[in-house]
Amino acid sequence: MEYLTTIEMSVKWGITSRRIAVLCEQGRIAGAVKKGKTWLIPCDSEKPGDARKTNHCKRGVIEC
Repeated sequence: MEYLTTIEMSVKWGITSRRIAVLCEQGRIAGAVKKGKTWLIPCDSEKPGDARKTNHCKRGVIEC
């Protein structure tokens, strides 16, 4: 299996390498392993969705 670093994944996913490291620490990226100070992420991993987004109705809207 081929692995990419957080820096390489940040280019692929369009988010910062620090954010990817946080996602790894939270266990939100399947198969990510830490080797020393570096997170290694399987190259075929899917970018986790934004946990802040929900399918709930917007505030102030009566009907959905």
